[in-house]
Formats: sequence, C-alpha cells, structure tokens
Amino acid sequence: MHDLVIRGGTIVDGTGGEPHTGDVAIDGDRITACGGRVDGPGRQELNADGLLVTPGLVDVHTHYDGQVSWDPLLSPSCSHGVTTVVMGNCGVGFAPVAPDRHDWLIGLMEGVEDIPGSVLHEGITWGWESFPEYLDVIDRLPRAIDVGAQLPHGALRAFVMGERGADHRQHPTDAEITTMARLTREAILAGALGFTTSRTVNHKTRDGEPTPSLTATSAELLGIARGLAEAGAGVMEIICDWEDLDAEFELLRQMVLTSGRPMSITVLQSDAAPTKWRRLLDHIEAADRSGLPMRGQVAARPVGLVMGLESRIHPFKMCPTYLPLDELPLPERLVRLRDPLVRTAIIAEARTRRLALADPSRMFPLGDPPDYEPRPEDSVTGRAAAAGFEPLAVAYDWLTGADGHRVLYVPVMNYADGDCETTREMLLSPSTVPGLGDAGAHCTLISDGSFPTYLLTHWGRDRTRGERLPVPWLVKRQTADTARLVGLHDRGVLAAGYKADVNLIEWDALGIGPPRIAYDLPTGGKRLLQAARGYRHTIVSGEVAFVDGDSTGSRSGRLVRGARTTRGAHS
Repeated sequence: MHDLVIRGGTIVDGTGGEPHTGDVAIDGDRITACGGRVDGPGRQELNADGLLVTPGLVDVHTHYDGQVSWDPLLSPSCSHGVTTVVMGNCGVGFAPVAPDRHDWLIGLMEGVEDIPGSVLHEGITWGWESFPEYLDVIDRLPRAIDVGAQLPHGALRAFVMGERGADHRQHPTDAEITTMARLTREAILAGALGFTTSRTVNHKTRDGEPTPSLTATSAELLGIARGLAEAGAGVMEIICDWEDLDAEFELLRQMVLTSGRPMSITVLQSDAAPTKWRRLLDHIEAADRSGLPMRGQVAARPVGLVMGLESRIHPFKMCPTYLPLDELPLPERLVRLRDPLVRTAIIAEARTRRLALADPSRMFPLGDPPDYEPRPEDSVTGRAAAAGFEPLAVAYDWLTGADGHRVLYVPVMNYADGDCETTREMLLSPSTVPGLGDAGAHCTLISDGSFPTYLLTHWGRDRTRGERLPVPWLVKRQTADTARLVGLHDRGVLAAGYKADVNLIEWDALGIGPPRIAYDLPTGGKRLLQAARGYRHTIVSGEVAFVDGDSTGSRSGRLVRGARTTRGAHS
C-alpha cells in the first residue's frame, strides 16, 4: 500500500514532454511511480480526473530572509503552487551579523526591498551570528514549504569590515578578503545554496546610501569566488547596472572561471536603454555556448509599480488637499475624496504641481483579472480620450471608485515597446531561467510574487497580443529548470526517486486576482498580495499542504541545505 496515490490526472511531468494520463504514487517524501495505472490502493487517494498534475513550482528569487522567522507558510508563494523558495537574493539578508549590526541590516533590507523596518524589528527573532548558525535557527522552525538560503554580500561585508563595510567606497584589506573567502566556504559547506551581490544604484539603504557592494573591487569579488571554489558547491546571483557592459561582464566571467560555479544575472529591459538587454543576453549566451555555466534571470511579465490609495505612492499622494486625508481609514477617506469640491481641488493641484509621478499614457487601470499586456487605448490617457475627460480625472475616479481598493499599474521594465514580445524573447533563450518575482519584498510598491502562476496562465493560455508558449515547456521552466539553476537536482520532475512535491491544478480556473493591500505583517504592517485560484491540492514532501490555497496545517517543508543536496540527482 502506498502512502498517497493521485489517480487519473493529466501528468505534465516537468521534463517538457507531452502530457499523458496516469497515476502518481508517493511513499514517504518520494515519488515511487508515475504514469500509467498504479496498482494497489493508497492510504490516501486523490482524484485528479480533469486536473493537471505537475511538479511543485520552484521560485529561485525571493526575499523571505526575515519573514522565514515568523511565517511558517511563507505567503504569498505558498498560495501560488510554489513548494520551494530561495531567499537571500540581491546581496541582502540577515546573516552573518554581529549583535550591534541588526539595525543596519534591517535598514539595508528596508531600503532595497521595501519591507517596513518596524515589521522586521518585531518579526525577526535573531539568535545567530554566523551563517551556519542562521541556517540552524531557521532549520528548527516549522514550515509548510521548503526554503533555501544564500549568503548575501551586504551582510558578509559588514560582518567582516564592521562600520567600513557599509560604505561601498571602502575596500577590504587582503586579510579581510581572505576572511570573506573563508566565511563563504563555511556558509556553502553548511548548506547555503550560493552567494549573491548587487551592483546597481537602485539599491539603497533606508537612509538613501548606496548598497555596500555597489563598487566592490575585482579583488574582493574574486576572493569570494575562491571561497566558492574551495567549497566545490554553490551558485552565484548578481544584479548590475551595466554602465560599462563589456568590462562588468568580463569581471563576472572571471568570477565564474575562478569559482567553477554557476552564475545567474538579472536581465531586464529599461526604457532608457531599450536594446542593452539584448547585448547582455548575447554575452550570457556566448559564455554558455563556450561551456561557462552562466544564465540570465528573467521576469514573466513587465515589472511595474502598483499605485492605489493604500499604496506608498499614487498620483495624488502629495497634493496639499489630499495630504490631511491620507491617514484617515479608507472608508472615511473615500467619503471625503468623493466630495466634488475635494475632487476638483486635488485634480487641479496634481495638474499644476506635476505631482502625478508618471506619464498617464503609461498608467493602466488594473482590473480583475489583471491585464499586464495592455494596449495604449487601455491607459489612463487612452480611456480619457475615449470618454472626453482629462487623464488625471480618469485616474482619480478609478482610484476612488468601487471599494477604494483599485490600483493603477505603471510598467517600468520590459515594456519599452508597449507589449510583451521582449519578455517572450527573454523567456525563449536557452540561457535564461524565470525569476525576479521578489516574493516577500516590495510590500507597498510592487506585487510580482505571482510570477510563477502568471508564467503558466498568460503564456500558456490567455495571451491575445502574440504567440503563446507550450504548457509543458512552461512547467519545465518553473520547475526543473529553476531547481537546476540553484543546484537542486532532487525536485522539479515527476518521476520515481524525485521529491514528492506536486500540484493538482484546475487549468481553466487557474489565475490571479488584482493586487490588494493586506494588513497581516507583524505590527499590523501592510503589503500587496495577489490571490491565486485553481491550485486544488499542493503536496509538499508527500503531504497535502494546501487545498484550494488554504493550509491543511501540514508542516512538511524544510530547510534545503545545498552542499548536502547537490551531489546526486536524487539525493
């Protein structure tokens, strides 16, 4: 008798092969049979007739480094069919840390990833200094899904260099570089999946200071790479501005050559340099063809700001008439905002003071279901022209209409051409993997933790403005391919011997709602969440962890220790 048998589903197994009808048998935390008819009963059986049966989704780019200490579910990822998350990206995190540097690391995370400092102060329990100690602490905490951690450059620098490490203009001594290499080796051997760093001016501390790794020298980065080489395991992740693309990329190539370890690099299209992403991807693809394990991390849709009355920003936020209303409870605020005299005053102030924050032709009302590939006529400007109103009036009435929870969407990356063809080209590259959703971060500005669900639905079923992509290929991209990127070879495929992380999906119902503010963080802190639907059952390590998105109370998730799981295909 098997522990669990999933009967009669349409199996999309994560290899990219054609779907087929069959059963899946699970014993303990492993798949023991997949495909065809499984003989014998299961202690528990699930009827998957009419459902897709896929591996659990693997999200390699999250920022749960603080949330992992207070939230056993790791929402919102858990509601999007994700069974493994990887945190510690972009060079920010909370270990290693000296006792007197807690506040500084919180300020760095707050500035870079828009997670309120008050929430982090209240929620993080600490209890560690070294990275191995951090892993031990989070390993003891119950959780519903698996989590892997990476060593962040910002924390490592501050731990080794003290106050000097916070200033990117200060460079470590040779002895400090040797210490960084040793601590990197120590972290990887203890189970860190990799090392991450940031070289972008967009990443700043709460006080507006640049991220401490912004201008790290080649000596520092190659020293850390040697630590990875000595460990013989781990991956690297980096984001960069590419002011001098050729020189910066050569430094990254040298890190890969020195470490002998894979690297993933953020690839996004900016409006200011709409073709530079192609040059970067050409470099990555050339390195990949030459045998260097380099990959681009790419987004499933345009990356954009979400603006609503409860968000940190919206077009009328700084208008003098609006400011005294901002702290009112939303229902009371709506009553005031719907007063015709107040409406006229605020719109006039936004018009004359140029406080709208974005071109209204690039603001899009986001409905339900949300459309992330809108046309020009869908913009605030387009709607205004069709209705004979001015754009600011259309934006105002959208935000203050209905229950006041409506939002405007402003794409800032991957939408320079007004469609998703650039994103499609990025996704199709054999040298890229989907990522960049930042689940757990950007609480009041961005809501991209829904990327895994959106990848499947938009590209596999819903797209109308261009070609779609095969569903089995999309599943492989968000399961096997993402797992391999971070060295996890025991998951992401439905086959005997692999980890029993499985989704049962009602394909026609699968989707996401619009972003909405929830006040569910410690201290009542708020964050944007995007609900998912269509995940009928999510199974983690052989246990049903979620039914229709609701937790069953199972805590079968665990800390994934990389150096212990990357040696064999089915360890």
